Amino acid sequence: MRVEIVREECIACGACMDDCPEVFEEDETDGTSQIVEAYRVGGDPAVGQVPDELGECVRTASEGCPVEIIHVEG
Repeated sequence: MRVEIVREECIACGACMDDCPEVFEEDETDGTSQIVEAYRVGGDPAVGQVPDELGECVRTASEGCPVEIIHVEG
């Protein structure tokens, strides 16, 4: 499944990292959310290709994002 974060709109609340730390982590330079390196597409910290077995936690993180900037396809 494809996951995208609109990082420019991230408020760095950490909810996605709490809900799904297997996929989301904090960017140490600005505190915003990013996709862990293992799942990044083309090295882009905002776009990931995540295995289906992590689908539930990714969807939970997306639904729990207070600014609704995590988009999941698939």
